[in-house]
Amino acid sequence: MSSDPLDTLDTDAMLTRLEQLRARHRELDALIEGLEGAGSDDIRIMALKREKLRLKDMIVWLTGRLTPDIIA
Repeated sequence: MSSDPLDTLDTDAMLTRLEQLRARHRELDALIEGLEGAGSDDIRIMALKREKLRLKDMIVWLTGRLTPDIIA
């Protein structure tokens, strides 16, 4: 049995979560861009970029779960 809580979500819940992740990813993108333009703290920017990458990985994983396997 998998320990990942997303394994038990139904498709509608997964789609909702996917949209939440995408929205947060866009928010981080705008925040990072603003901080870089203002010459803000590099360590904070790096932490936000790491979070953005983590979200991207989750988005890719969820998208893969929602996309049916097609054998060519």
